[in-house]
Amino acid sequence: MEPLVNKKYLLEKYQGKGGWTFARIPEILQDKNAPFGWVKVHGSIDGFEIRKYHLMPMGNGSLFLPVKAEIRKKINKREGDWVHVILYPDNEPLEIPEEMLLCLADEPSAFTFFKSLSEGEQKNYIQHIYSAKNEDIKIDRLAKTINKLQRGLKMNDKEGY
Repeated sequence: MEPLVNKKYLLEKYQGKGGWTFARIPEILQDKNAPFGWVKVHGSIDGFEIRKYHLMPMGNGSLFLPVKAEIRKKINKREGDWVHVILYPDNEPLEIPEEMLLCLADEPSAFTFFKSLSEGEQKNYIQHIYSAKNEDIKIDRLAKTINKLQRGLKMNDKEGY
């Protein structure tokens, strides 16, 4: 597959408290069908692999690649440095953990409702369950989620949590 971009970009920083460190990616246009015009990509920054990453709008129609502190530390780069960026479109569907799929398979109405949700809503459920600090909490969250999905309730609906 041909990359969307494969070149060096300058790391810049938005000024002000909590400012992002980013690389402008003018060659890629906003996705008018995606929330906020985001474009989902995967690839690498100086050899550091990124997956399910979003290019974000700058407000002037162009996009930027946020480069988190974790990545900057691993590649030893900061504002003012150049990074080699290779990006591909990320059209992979959301990965649903096998354990969750097995539970959903036992409850067809929950599974049907889960599949009707947007990828973002599905991701919120998965993150809620799998961010638990221990196995008991994860199991409890999984059970509550299945029950909520059976009743056709979205995550932000108050009933059930």
